[in-house]
Amino acid sequence: MSTGEFDARPDAEASAYRFRARDGLLGAQMLFVAFGSLVLVPLLTGLDPNVALFTAGVGTLIFQMVTRGRVPVFLASSFAFIAPIIYGVETWGIPGTLCGLMAAGVVYMLLSLVIRLRGVGVVTRLLPTIVTGPVIMVIGLVLAPVAVNLAMGLDGNGEAQLVASGPAMLVSFIALAVTVAVSLLARGFLSLVPIICGVMAGYIASLPFGLVDFAPVAEAPWFAVPNFVAPEWNWQAVLFMIPVAIAPAIEHFGDVVAIRSVTGRDYLKDPGIDRTMLGDGLATSVAAALGGPPNTTYSEVTGAVTLTKAYNPALMTWAAGFAIVFAFVGKLGALLASIPTPVMGGIIVLLFGAIIVVGLNSLAKSGEELTEPRNLAVVGIILVTGVGGLSFSAGEFTLEGIALAGVLGVALNLVLPRTRASN
Repeated sequence: MSTGEFDARPDAEASAYRFRARDGLLGAQMLFVAFGSLVLVPLLTGLDPNVALFTAGVGTLIFQMVTRGRVPVFLASSFAFIAPIIYGVETWGIPGTLCGLMAAGVVYMLLSLVIRLRGVGVVTRLLPTIVTGPVIMVIGLVLAPVAVNLAMGLDGNGEAQLVASGPAMLVSFIALAVTVAVSLLARGFLSLVPIICGVMAGYIASLPFGLVDFAPVAEAPWFAVPNFVAPEWNWQAVLFMIPVAIAPAIEHFGDVVAIRSVTGRDYLKDPGIDRTMLGDGLATSVAAALGGPPNTTYSEVTGAVTLTKAYNPALMTWAAGFAIVFAFVGKLGALLASIPTPVMGGIIVLLFGAIIVVGLNSLAKSGEELTEPRNLAVVGIILVTGVGGLSFSAGEFTLEGIALAGVLGVALNLVLPRTRASN
């Protein structure tokens, strides 16, 4: 195999599925790497972290079945949906939001079908970076005030003071500072878990201020069934989540390419990007049907695969099994729920900012001239309508915020004529 090429044939080293008991420890390590981010999403959005653990395990197993056990990735809570879920829960409640999240999984499945029938090019032509970049930015910008409110000890809307502002800001600053410091300075395994480090530092800093209530942890049983929640049909949530789902679905390509570069196996061909997308979509819809957040392939675990050179996909079966078992540990869920909101606020200040930067970076790398009239119109209208909260209603039908910005961006990209410079 020459440099820069990938061998699509399965072999014993990179893509064969080998299930061995001695790999259990490595599988547990993969779950530990993913654990901080996995439970952070439900903690920030009001979902049950034990349900998220369960759906991450089930979602990974579904992905493995669809991809024939070829790809060594772990699926868990998607950060791209944090802001939309927070908005959805505040607007329609958890059951209505879950309906929209199920629709997000269907978007993945439809894209998988389109790719299978027409190839990857048709998706990238319909949803170029000039559309997806600003939509990603809007996701971070719309709920930036929520991060600041939580960091200041307020609720998400800024209407109620949950924690005194002084201690809240100190705790949130410590959580944020440690997360940033670890991400910049740590080496080896520690560099893979900056969020866990930040949460632990914030949690410890909360203790002297009496912000942690251990009573629910002591009262919680060791064994408890996760608090599964069934979705309720909500058209507005569905229409809101569809454009939100497009950007992370496209980012799925990048995740698959990343693990391809680590193992040297061309997963775009075997099992095929259409199968990986389908597996991701099924995992997301099943997760939402049970009350969990959308699933996505985890870069943290890809980093661990790179570090350990453990390419056997069966390790992810072990990780999935451990996640499902831990989901039934009641005290674990109670301990996670005891993390004070200012700690979460400090973390999401960084995370929401990172989402904005990801969108900005994708625009910068696209090579598009943003001041060219057509691009200026597309990007500018997406940003202003999304951040400004423009709303369109017709009877009971309402489209606003991120959803309206995404729809407008796709429509403008299709109808606005291209100038000679952009052809």
